[in-house]
Amino acid sequence: MIDLSSAVLVLTGAMAAGKSTVAQRLAERLPRAAHVRGDLFRRMIVSGCQEFTPEEADEAAAQLRLRYQLSAATADGYARAGFTAVVQDVILGPAWANYLDLVTARPRFAVVLVPRPEVIHRREQGRAKQGYGDWTVESLDSAVRDDTPRLGLWLDNSDQTPDETVDEILANLSEARLPD
Repeated sequence: MIDLSSAVLVLTGAMAAGKSTVAQRLAERLPRAAHVRGDLFRRMIVSGCQEFTPEEADEAAAQLRLRYQLSAATADGYARAGFTAVVQDVILGPAWANYLDLVTARPRFAVVLVPRPEVIHRREQGRAKQGYGDWTVESLDSAVRDDTPRLGLWLDNSDQTPDETVDEILANLSEARLPD
């Protein structure tokens, strides 16, 4: 198996793709790991938070870029301290390549979860949190499949348990590894 110490593994996909659960389970399986939840950086804004919507207001886009910068810097900090940083966030479209460039730690790994839209709908109904707002499952699925650069390992985890998805990620780390 590839050595993941001092590495950053970034996990993305649409909301309800399984990112949080898979990232947590992956971090739990590693000997020394931190789970960096990108959405925490959005929630740290106490006043003046602008939600990112399909209209892409300038302030909302600036806050999203700040969130990405902070989570990448945090992941790098954990990696410098000898931890594997497992980052999970919704990072779609051209932002995917931009985010991966923000990560300075080496090695870097990237995983995109792409369950079928009907599976996301079903998962969304069973979630306590509702995160879509102005976004639809279909619009986010299109942003993943059509607009996101094909970097890293892409997994259709529609028919997998979270542990099976973690198994597949660990078995395919060479495909998930990004060039140094």
